[in-house]
Amino acid sequence: MDFQRYRFLVYSDLYRIVEKPGVGDFLRALLREPGFRYCFLLRSCRYLRDKPLLRYTLYPFARLLHGHYTFKYGISISPATPIGSGFYIAHFGGIVVNTDAVIGKNCNLNHVVTIAQTNRGKRKGVPVIGDNVYIGPGAKIIGRVRVGNNAAIGANCVVTKDVPDNAVVVGVPGRVISYEGSTGYVNRTAYE
Repeated sequence: MDFQRYRFLVYSDLYRIVEKPGVGDFLRALLREPGFRYCFLLRSCRYLRDKPLLRYTLYPFARLLHGHYTFKYGISISPATPIGSGFYIAHFGGIVVNTDAVIGKNCNLNHVVTIAQTNRGKRKGVPVIGDNVYIGPGAKIIGRVRVGNNAAIGANCVVTKDVPDNAVVVGVPGRVISYEGSTGYVNRTAYE
């Protein structure tokens, strides 16, 4: 990842919190927003790891901070996880994302969300989350499932099957109740 891409990803994550952010907004969000702080460390670790000189100087420090905040905030997301622009962690605590899962752009994660792998059965593998997806508190997305673009996963929903684009899914197991999608839940996405 080059510096321009890194800067864009950090900016897009910040834009999800503050529309048209400046340097002061970046510093305020870094100090006051635990979700943004964690996202910033994810992006920084990934960027620093790919740079030969920085890998041996700043990367170990960034990984140490990432590990500290993983325990402090109860968020377990590897910097190696492919995450699109505009990533937003609304409330921290109890968030677990498999390293091999793929998360599209403008994804909202709430607390106690699990995006996990299954090791057997017809859905063996990891989830792929589309763009502009809202994942409610306590939701579980398990196995090789695709969550379509603009989908909304309700609170405490367990998703074990593919979710179509624009679907609203609730319940255990998850079932589609409408096609109103994530409109109104995923905001501030005009950073591009």
